[in-house]
Amino acid sequence: MSDERSTALATELHRRGLDAPALLLLEAHRPLRPLLGNLAVFLLPMVRSLHSRALDRAVAGVASDDAYDALVEELHNTERAG
Repeated sequence: MSDERSTALATELHRRGLDAPALLLLEAHRPLRPLLGNLAVFLLPMVRSLHSRALDRAVAGVASDDAYDALVEELHNTERAG
């Protein structure tokens, strides 16, 4: 997930008032992130027929440590600015 996409997602979550719950869930599930990333990569071929590019982007975000950390950082930034 690029910095622009992390920023856009964090901004949209903030706009909808979901930045605090999303941040709480991301921080609480950080120890499971490697497992969740592997699970997402494993399940992707099975559910790809149901969803398209949005699912691919979500899996890329969960599977990457950098993308996960970027989203958490952006959510912290929107909460400070909000």
